[in-house]
Amino acid sequence: MAQLIGGLATSHIPAIGGAIHKGKQNEPYWKPFFDGFPPIHDWLGKVKPDVVVVFYNDHGLNFFLDKMPTFAVGAAATYSNADEGWGIPTLPPIPGCPELSWHIINQLIAKEFDIVTCQEMLVDHACTLPLKLFWPEHEVAPVQIVPIDINTVQFPLPTAKRVYKLGKAVGEAIQSWDSDKRVAVMATGGLSHQLEGERAGFINKKFDLQFLDSMETNPEWATQFSDLELVEKAGTQGVELLMWLAMRAALTAGGSGVRKVHSNYHIPISNTATGVLALETV
Repeated sequence: MAQLIGGLATSHIPAIGGAIHKGKQNEPYWKPFFDGFPPIHDWLGKVKPDVVVVFYNDHGLNFFLDKMPTFAVGAAATYSNADEGWGIPTLPPIPGCPELSWHIINQLIAKEFDIVTCQEMLVDHACTLPLKLFWPEHEVAPVQIVPIDINTVQFPLPTAKRVYKLGKAVGEAIQSWDSDKRVAVMATGGLSHQLEGERAGFINKKFDLQFLDSMETNPEWATQFSDLELVEKAGTQGVELLMWLAMRAALTAGGSGVRKVHSNYHIPISNTATGVLALETV
């Protein structure tokens, strides 16, 4: 069976890609954020995942306001980058893992999740930027991916409880996959931020730190909040923390525990609270 080795999470602000492209990692504005990654780079160099299941949100490439699925799973052989131009220049296609994609799809449908299956899927900064952050020395990260899109863009949003159940089901699917590959799960987005309206620039440090702590000690903590409560506490774009919740829930499959490899929290970048986290299953 496949081995679920751990989870990764990071913010995916497009401006980070611009900083990487322009070599600004050591400038005072950016250094506190990028300093959060070397310990995770070291860990990844040791555990060497073969496949990464990426929980992310689409920004209008595949789905727009007229057609917005709650959950969509990629089942493509490759995923082309088609970002909106804020960050890293277009990267080569990222290899997919159709075998794991279809296994996850079949397992989710068997557990009564109504998902959209995508045999073609474009990816933007929400997917490509985290891969570049975690594997900065590679033009294309040395892993295959299975992208799982979660709607955090248009109401009605999936509840935190439903996202947690999805993540746990994905973790169970990974562990039942007949393969000797090592698999990690990744969350991208957040933490608290709001980019428009009367609360533009809103950041909730206290809530962010509670949420980060819960990722290690109490993974179901955020499921107590409704979608509207999460918007109130984290901002309209801060609901991207749902991806973090799915990642963490995946690591509970089979009764696994976790060990925190490293975490970092920094505010602000582009009016956003940024977080970085790596957890190892034990």
